[in-house]
Amino acid sequence: MEQYSKTYEVRWSDMDPNRHLRHSVYLDYAAQTRVALFSDYGLPIDEIAKIGLGPILFREEIKYLREVNAMEKVKIFCELRWMYENGSRWSFFHRMTKNGDTPVAELTVDGAWLDLERRKLGTVSNKMLEIMKQYPRTKDFEWKAQNSESNP
Repeated sequence: MEQYSKTYEVRWSDMDPNRHLRHSVYLDYAAQTRVALFSDYGLPIDEIAKIGLGPILFREEIKYLREVNAMEKVKIFCELRWMYENGSRWSFFHRMTKNGDTPVAELTVDGAWLDLERRKLGTVSNKMLEIMKQYPRTKDFEWKAQNSESNP
């Protein structure tokens, strides 16, 4: 399966007092990349909202590997780690590199779809599920049963 990535130039406003990339910006870049993936695969976030859903996160985890400085270019890769068979919950793995292929961080987010009207977890349509099945996946990608006790 093909890889999906976006490249960003680190802005001065993205820096912390130690003059390297601020911790929350890693999450911002990952979120922007996920939303771009949704759109590029045919599920723009505004269209998802029109059907009454929005992505919600339960967990975000970052493993920092190297410093990132102002004006450097970083590339964020985005892949599904696991997904419920019905598409209602999912986990994405993001790999961040700089200077070509130097690893700088690994990010994992676990989430689901929120029904925007009921403010409860929602379900996806068959069309949405078919699109999500096309997303790039990690080598160890796993389908999970909706009611498995080991699922988050």
